[in-house]
Amino acid sequence: MSEIKVKLMRSRIGLKPHQKKVLDALGLKRREMVKTFNDNAAVRGMIEHVKHLVEVSK
Repeated sequence: MSEIKVKLMRSRIGLKPHQKKVLDALGLKRREMVKTFNDNAAVRGMIEHVKHLVEVSK
């Protein structure tokens, strides 16, 4: 299965509680933090909720 890298580009300050929970579930706590995930529908759905805050690469 392929993997994707997700990098938090913007600060969590001032976000809605739901967006903060999504970032917590992804494990992104600080700016410039990078995590690697299996590329599946569940992860893609979470990324879709915070797409304005993160950068996704293969």
